[in-house]
Amino acid sequence: MIIKGKVWKFKDNIDTDVIIPARYLNTSDPKELALHCMEDYDPEFIKKMERGDIIVAGNNFGCGSSREHAPVALKEAGVSCVIAKSFARIFFRNAINIGLPIFESSEIFNESNQGDVLKVKTESGSIENVTNGNVYKMNPLPDFIQKVISLGGLKEYVKEEVKRRNKNV
Repeated sequence: MIIKGKVWKFKDNIDTDVIIPARYLNTSDPKELALHCMEDYDPEFIKKMERGDIIVAGNNFGCGSSREHAPVALKEAGVSCVIAKSFARIFFRNAINIGLPIFESSEIFNESNQGDVLKVKTESGSIENVTNGNVYKMNPLPDFIQKVISLGGLKEYVKEEVKRRNKNV
């Protein structure tokens, strides 16, 4: 899969309350959650970003609560992937579960600016900063995680696996 989008840069320790404030957790409607994505960090974020844009963040992105609402809000808002120096483990798992591509890279955080355009090749593990022409290597996600993401999340992956196994019985 190739992902291409404009960079939105965020600092270290962006917690789930910043991604989707707790006051909006009375709904699980992805469209409603997306309307409030990152609004406490940047009230205009959802109005300024475009579908396909990429979040680049520092350390510990997605820390805080274990709510799945955070990656759901990002995905529904149109964020195509998140690249961070590091992720809170529960956020990492929740993002994979709902089919939001996420990658760890200190280089991209250090070598990109807000508004740069990145091209991510998920299978080969390369990220090109189209704006400055530099190419960076990252560890690609394991094949089964790439499949989970390509199918839209864990639920669809399990359905696919059940079908496949039933064919072989």
